[in-house]
Amino acid sequence: MGSSMGSTGEFGRRDLIKRAAALGLIAVPSMGVLSACASGGGSDDNKVDKGTKSEKNPLAVNESAPLDVVIFDGGFGQQYAKDAEAEYKAAYPKAEVKHAATQEIQTQLQPRFNGGTPPDLIDNSGAKQMDMGTLVGKKQLTDLNALLDAPSIDDPSKKVRDTLRPGVVEMGRFEGQETWILYYAYTVYGVWYSKTALEKLDAQYPETWDDMLAVCEKAKKKGIAGWTYPGKFPYYLPFSLYPFIAKIGGREVIDRIDNLEPNAWKDPAVKAAFEAYYELYKKGYILRGTPGLTHIESQTAWNQGKALFIPNGSWVENESKKTTPADFKMAVGAPSSLDAKRDKMPFGTIWASGGEPFIVPKNAKNPQGGMELLRIMLGKKSSQNFIKQVSSLTSLNGGTEGLTLPPGLSSSQEALAKAGENVVNPRIQDWYVALQKEKIGVAALGEMMAGRMTPDETIAKIQKFADGVRADDSIKKYRHK
Repeated sequence: MGSSMGSTGEFGRRDLIKRAAALGLIAVPSMGVLSACASGGGSDDNKVDKGTKSEKNPLAVNESAPLDVVIFDGGFGQQYAKDAEAEYKAAYPKAEVKHAATQEIQTQLQPRFNGGTPPDLIDNSGAKQMDMGTLVGKKQLTDLNALLDAPSIDDPSKKVRDTLRPGVVEMGRFEGQETWILYYAYTVYGVWYSKTALEKLDAQYPETWDDMLAVCEKAKKKGIAGWTYPGKFPYYLPFSLYPFIAKIGGREVIDRIDNLEPNAWKDPAVKAAFEAYYELYKKGYILRGTPGLTHIESQTAWNQGKALFIPNGSWVENESKKTTPADFKMAVGAPSSLDAKRDKMPFGTIWASGGEPFIVPKNAKNPQGGMELLRIMLGKKSSQNFIKQVSSLTSLNGGTEGLTLPPGLSSSQEALAKAGENVVNPRIQDWYVALQKEKIGVAALGEMMAGRMTPDETIAKIQKFADGVRADDSIKKYRHK
């Protein structure tokens, strides 16, 4: 599953983030907080000696030191990382590279953090990722600015930071100028659909909500549901709902939600968006049984033509490829206009941001090696390998030249081009993981879409959850500047 993170700075950086388009990861169940995290600090006693800095080794990697890598084994798999590790091994033949993959990132790695023996590089993603805000707050991570200031693999005259998509560096910051996270994938979120399924209904992708309801009604008459979603992991709903809210009320509504401002959830744009989604339930346009489905089960039902639309991220093309028909023509749509004349942002407004958050722990034995592997991964060879293997963009700006893109990825590129400056990047899912996944997703939106709570009750419940986080001094707070 996918995940994103970030931070913003003054307005100039915010501007960049608006344009950030990112490729996502695989999304999964809930996420716990790194509660028992060892406090920051740590000494350099356990670090390997640095190597000799040179043109070919700008980060001064110890050429014979072992490298310990843990990758989230989700929608992108792990082969892309193994291939990059082979490049590392070719550059540093004396180094032993240890590769592990798991979906249980927090469960497996928290004890290693607590014991002061974390891996050198971690893809901290999925349902059980470690809480980024907590890791940063407890000073558990290495500042990646050394990597960003190193020469890029392909063009040593350019720094790594100058080869990345807009907003990627800023997303890895929480406050100040340190960069704690490198998002490797670039995810496009939205309403995913099959062009073929709409063609069979003689329908277009609905640019207005009235048209959305009309298409769903047309489908219902043919025994097809309008929507499905991962009912067991309903934090997928915001992938299309948050940009819908921003479209209706402006990106500042999402900023206020991210900032945990009092009554931010009581904004009229939130109410309007929730009522629109609730109408899908009331009119019987949700696939029966959806509240009990996992992400894989809901995607499979969608691939089988049982439902037209699903809120998701661009990892879905790779994750669901085994069940996707050859003529499916997968595509992503931006949120429909609720009221084209009154909405604050135009049709095409979409959520896109960095996904697959890579981190180098502060107490890693070989942090230079961890950063060097990332430098290799951000080269064109590794990026193109990732794109070809998993139908997703990387954070390298470009890298698609000469590649034939599959339908979903091609559609993602088109959606980004159409959005232009109208890209939103809600930070709540990075800053307050438990709030986003457990509370807003499972305990509120999941209940509303199953018909067990009204929009007004849902808003009141979410506002109470947000107020609780704001009042909890043990939770580190982050804000849009």
